[in-house]
Amino acid sequence: MQTKQAYIETFGCQMNDRDSEIMGQLLEQAGYSLIDNRENAALIVVNTCSIRGKAEQKAMSLLGGLRKAKKLNPDLIVAVTGCVAQQEGEKLQERMPHIDLVVGPQNIYQLPRLIDTVRSSSKPSTAIEQTDNFLIPSFLPNLESPHSSPFRRFVTIMQGCNNFCTYCVVPHTRGREVSRSPRDILAEVNHLITKGVKEITLLGQNVNSYGLDRRSKGENYPDFPNLLRMVASTDGLIRIRFTTSNPKDLSRSLMNCFIDLPKLCPHFHLPVQSGSDRILKKMNRKYTVASYLDLVAELRTIRPDITLTTDIIVGFPGETDEDFEGTMQLLEKIRYHGAFSFKYSDRPHTVSAGFSDKVAEEVKSERLSRLQERQKQITLERNSEFVGQVLEVMVESQEQNTRGQWCGRSAGNLIVNFTGGTNPRQGELYNILIEKECLHSLRGLIQQQEGV
Repeated sequence: MQTKQAYIETFGCQMNDRDSEIMGQLLEQAGYSLIDNRENAALIVVNTCSIRGKAEQKAMSLLGGLRKAKKLNPDLIVAVTGCVAQQEGEKLQERMPHIDLVVGPQNIYQLPRLIDTVRSSSKPSTAIEQTDNFLIPSFLPNLESPHSSPFRRFVTIMQGCNNFCTYCVVPHTRGREVSRSPRDILAEVNHLITKGVKEITLLGQNVNSYGLDRRSKGENYPDFPNLLRMVASTDGLIRIRFTTSNPKDLSRSLMNCFIDLPKLCPHFHLPVQSGSDRILKKMNRKYTVASYLDLVAELRTIRPDITLTTDIIVGFPGETDEDFEGTMQLLEKIRYHGAFSFKYSDRPHTVSAGFSDKVAEEVKSERLSRLQERQKQITLERNSEFVGQVLEVMVESQEQNTRGQWCGRSAGNLIVNFTGGTNPRQGELYNILIEKECLHSLRGLIQQQEGV
């Protein structure tokens, strides 16, 4: 088959990053070569995210700009995938007739066939069928592609969400929770390890609820802590991570994994969203500030060196100054190592989009600025605590940066730039003496290579 060139642009979350990897491999198997710019592409895939308004706006702006490219090259195929594709469906093509194909998250495994259909018929097509009985297909990644990491990979364990937080579009765009077969998960993990992968991140919208959908149907699926134990028993695997977790489903059994599994990295991303019980209830988060603080205290008792990060939404409808002060107080109590914070924006099909008590944009902006500035200070202070310590760091960069430093990541998910040694090998562990803290990273000096 004659090789064709395809370009994939990805917006949004790690789930989308993984979906883009899958689509890229499927396209390569169908005779396409992936390229890093869209100017010479015969196929452009825009993998969209609609969790936040800004990501959707960026994707829509790119799609609008492709109108000119399509006019210059009528044979160009423009495909839209991901959450915006599921959310908008055929309305996307009505708004932008130059879009040839719209594909929802459950349909990405059909992408090459769908593209062939569009090419042969010269007619636009939409594939956004969604079912609660969806099964994630068995899939083994190709690590020979230059577009994949040689030592660190995501492994999807589930898709969708059942929580219906009032602000979140995910249950509408990715469907209900679907747990992937543990057999397929372990097969993928073993495949990755044989190809030289050292670190794996288990991925899902709410990994804490893995297996619940299958066990409710009488199937013999493990819960998430037991799945972690199964993955950790894989020979050759050095590090395990996971994301993301809903606090309402965090169990003591999962916390104990940070004691029992040496391969499990001491980093936990635990979205809190707000420091106000009233707002948490309006968000349908199903936990309180007090119960969240109890979880954090228990995590830190079990694993004192754990690094904690979170997500925070500022300016949720009805958020008062008092509610926001509760969030600021939460920052001071927990002192996260990092936080992803955003202004609330209405998302289609969500309950909160219909709330009338919206917060003014200028108020949201002021609150977000204040929160982010304080979190920056806390992050720098937390990073300073590592100065003088020796951290085990996995090398990520293949070459020195412009400052003559190598780059790696600690078990606590902290970026570490370091000097010393002779050509540290990507994917290997080294002991690094931390000499200086920065806002987004640490700096240090290599001590010795760890035996792995």
